[in-house]
Amino acid sequence: MQTLKEAKVGQTVQVVKLYGEGAVKRRIMDMGITKGVEVYVRKVAPLGDPVEVNVRGYELSIRKADAEKIEVRTKA
Repeated sequence: MQTLKEAKVGQTVQVVKLYGEGAVKRRIMDMGITKGVEVYVRKVAPLGDPVEVNVRGYELSIRKADAEKIEVRTKA
């Protein structure tokens, strides 16, 4: 299992599953990160937090703690 936190810069991944519950999961979904969507990892801050990604045509910064709750698979 790979999470968004582990994805490398320049990689495009596809969301497989969201973990967490309640407000945390709802916030992630409200940002446009849902099952099946493609996410492009633009860059990671020097200390690893936050992770900057492109989702559905817009740029998004996501905390490392939230990125750990997003299971992804590498796009072939």
